[in-house]
Amino acid sequence: MRVNQTLTALVVLWHVTLSAAQHPVLRPKPPLASEQAGRADAAFTTFADRFFDGFFHFNPARATQAGLHEYDGELPAYSRRDFEAEIARSRRALRELEGIPRHALLRENQFDARLLESSIRAHLLDLESLRLWEKDPDFYNGLASGALFVLVKREFAPVDDRLKSLIARERQVPAILENARANVVNPPAVYTNIAIRQVGSEIDFLKNQLPEAVASAHDDASKAEFSRVNQQALEAYQKFLDYLKTDLAPRSRGGFAIGAENYREKLLYDEMVDTPAERLLSLGQRELRRTQTDLKATAALISPSKSPAEVLKEVAEDHPDSDHLIPETQETLSELRQFLGARAIVTILSPENPRVVETPPFMRALTFASMDTPGPFEENSAAFYNVTLPERDWSDTRKNEYLGAFNRYAIRVTSIHEALPGHYTQFLWLKRQPTKVRKLVGSLHQPWGEIGSNGEGWAHYAEQMMLEQGYGEGDPKLLLFQLQAALVRLCRYIVGIRMHTRGMTLEQGTEFFKKEGYMEQVSAEREAMRGTADPTYLVYTLGKLQILKLREDYRKKLGDRFNLMDFHDRFLSFGNVPVKMIREEMLGDDSPTL
Repeated sequence: MRVNQTLTALVVLWHVTLSAAQHPVLRPKPPLASEQAGRADAAFTTFADRFFDGFFHFNPARATQAGLHEYDGELPAYSRRDFEAEIARSRRALRELEGIPRHALLRENQFDARLLESSIRAHLLDLESLRLWEKDPDFYNGLASGALFVLVKREFAPVDDRLKSLIARERQVPAILENARANVVNPPAVYTNIAIRQVGSEIDFLKNQLPEAVASAHDDASKAEFSRVNQQALEAYQKFLDYLKTDLAPRSRGGFAIGAENYREKLLYDEMVDTPAERLLSLGQRELRRTQTDLKATAALISPSKSPAEVLKEVAEDHPDSDHLIPETQETLSELRQFLGARAIVTILSPENPRVVETPPFMRALTFASMDTPGPFEENSAAFYNVTLPERDWSDTRKNEYLGAFNRYAIRVTSIHEALPGHYTQFLWLKRQPTKVRKLVGSLHQPWGEIGSNGEGWAHYAEQMMLEQGYGEGDPKLLLFQLQAALVRLCRYIVGIRMHTRGMTLEQGTEFFKKEGYMEQVSAEREAMRGTADPTYLVYTLGKLQILKLREDYRKKLGDRFNLMDFHDRFLSFGNVPVKMIREEMLGDDSPTL
């Protein structure tokens, strides 16, 4: 569950006109046992190291997130020349990779080469065809704020060391915002409106929360330098905000839809999904109607005379108060772990649960509830489950409304998704991946290192699977909130496709969320706005459907030998790669993923 997520994404990928059937990324060859294999494997290893090094110089915040800290003091200004250089570098890399004889590689390197090729094509598609860096002013705010935020959100090094890196990166903020003004031409009005909101939040972050995050530093000279650099960044941000409101907003008339062909290629390269959009829509509509029927029936079990929306609001009144929210959430993790072990559902590769903590002050404006897991190369491997409490000076009425989102049923569904057996469990398996490529390839994708149909698909699948396995003992109130979460993801699935390939407007998308997802106006508008800049936020449902089909096909293949824990452990053992690749390995065929 990603709440209050910054609507910026480092875009990727190159427009390629060849059909999916022509791409070697979808057609692996058998390995060749010979001297050539050794040379090819050495060439591939060298290539992968060099490619990631180049990418991390272009986007050093991703390296910090992954736990590779030699890039912590770097941040490009993101001029047009920087983007053109990255496009050219990635084109050269793709040609070099294609020149390595795939059939001569060892099997695991064939797997990695295929995975990396698809991700480079995705990276080029975003940079060269989708070109958000020319369309979205908030894209630059995301690059700047993300590069700063990742240095302070985790204590991976002493605060004085991180402060030096923070100063070096923050010096670049004025230049990044100037390049936003130079590069962005005729953005969609919705992108500019989002940028105005997000920049306002970033100003607050720089003014209040960022200084708080480094207040414990001891080096007075560095603290003084930070104050100067931070003030310069604040002034640049305020100037940028004025520009957005008075200059750019009145002339923001561009379109946000990426188009049917770009959408097809984005799904192909990001997720290795080649299912036509019409088929995807048909599947989504079927699941939407089924889920709505189930939700209405479940609400009727709880309160037959009320609408589903009324029942959801009523059940949300059962929530802990501010003082008990964190301990109750921590207890939920223990409950989940006990259930997983008792039912032999999945292997949790650590005896420790994430520690549930109050969201740090400098993160409060950015997250509602989130799992903070370290990158696969991070030595400090502690994981934190952040929960944002209501403000202490709020009225009792406002606190109660806010805490409704943390009701005792939503807490359990959220904790399944974020922690056990969701994202935290995935992180533990990712750290054990056998190759650098499999640990790092997610860094090329948004958001922050996830291949969506695997990462979000697994966590969303887990919500449904846990109740299927008996978690909650059939409590209709728990099922109600699990179904509501599924319904929101289904609306994203359909609205994303329609907005970017069928001409659906922002207003029509908002109405869809209200009517079909039982959402209030503000929440529905926020979801639709996200879809304008995140065209494939269908990945939650897409991944869940692929995993459910794989589970059933694997069950048929194994017959009486099928074991749910074996299925889950095998799935997670491949790391964060497209479900298609896992399917081929587990089933030994190229059958459809949907």
